[in-house]
Amino acid sequence: MNAKTDFSKLEVGYDVPAVPGMDEADIQTPCLILDLDALERNIKKMGDYAKAHGMRHRVHGKMHKSVDVAKLQEELGGAIGVCCQKVSEAEVFARGGIKDVLVSNQVRDPQKLDRLAQLPKLGARTIVCVDDIDNVAELSAAAQKHGTEIECFVEIDCGAGRCGVTTTEAVVQIAQAIDAAANLKFTGIQAYQGAMQHLDTYEARKEKLDIAIAQVQDAVDGLKAVGLEPELVSGGGTGSYYFESNSGVYNELQCGSYAFMDADYGRILDKDGNRIDKGEWENALFILTSVMSHAKADKAICDAGLKAQSVDSGLPFIFGRDDVEYIKCSDEHGVISDPNGALKVNDKLRLVPGHCDPTCNVHDYYVGVRNGKVETLWPVSARGKAY
Repeated sequence: MNAKTDFSKLEVGYDVPAVPGMDEADIQTPCLILDLDALERNIKKMGDYAKAHGMRHRVHGKMHKSVDVAKLQEELGGAIGVCCQKVSEAEVFARGGIKDVLVSNQVRDPQKLDRLAQLPKLGARTIVCVDDIDNVAELSAAAQKHGTEIECFVEIDCGAGRCGVTTTEAVVQIAQAIDAAANLKFTGIQAYQGAMQHLDTYEARKEKLDIAIAQVQDAVDGLKAVGLEPELVSGGGTGSYYFESNSGVYNELQCGSYAFMDADYGRILDKDGNRIDKGEWENALFILTSVMSHAKADKAICDAGLKAQSVDSGLPFIFGRDDVEYIKCSDEHGVISDPNGALKVNDKLRLVPGHCDPTCNVHDYYVGVRNGKVETLWPVSARGKAY
């Protein structure tokens, strides 16, 4: 939290799960904790990689939704700013002092367009994605109203099957409309292949990215032919960044989950066939949970159920333990198989969530820990900013 926060006015267990200086053993559960050493190593590693490959790294703010984490990524990893999915989310980062913000999504609602057009007044370079030529006039009108400039990426659907155009002709048509519109600037291409990020094998992911890269290269060539060479070609995630950075066509990455890691990303394999959470990246984010019942000899019940996490990508696993297993959850309870009776009431466990992004969005704070002590408390700044 801000250095000026008066922790004496915050009640542990009601307002916050912990305050700096507390022992990790006294943190109130369930809550999110960050292993600060692991987090910093992940951030530095990705920053060094991006720099070595001549890539800009625009970190994905929708993963952590935290101004504090984004600033750490700028400080330690050389990140140039953030991308996020919603206008309200972008406002949080801009108000928090992030100076380069991409809404990696389409904005069509009139009120949202109006708010987007005011982001530059907060001192932030503001970029948005476009996949419909009709949106160009809407964006231009909003920017003219507020006397600001909105930069635009034309979004290509390069395999995710969601937003984006699929032909070079459409890319060129929209880019030309942006270039001709008042108060807009054509800046480049959004080409994030989200559908392949969690494919198990390196080879399967590469096959999908080879197709995407060829599609993006064709679009870049088409734009150059009409005098609109893109300044930025942006994309890449935790499961694919090495493909985009060696493609010769992308120059900006949008990796997010690498900083925290989760169970679903962790299981995918690198080029040597190893899980990426066993060397490439470290688990830095955990749900800290407590055993609250052991009435059944072979089962422990913890306080982290559905309301403490998202299980859309599977159940969490218990970090550092192979003698116990998280096997089921309901609203307020997690069921842990404990065949040997290894656990006891009030034992604390670290859970690696199945999917970090929606898990982070159901918590108010990150508790940063180092060497068994609470070092910092960071709010999940954009929690609930879904509009």
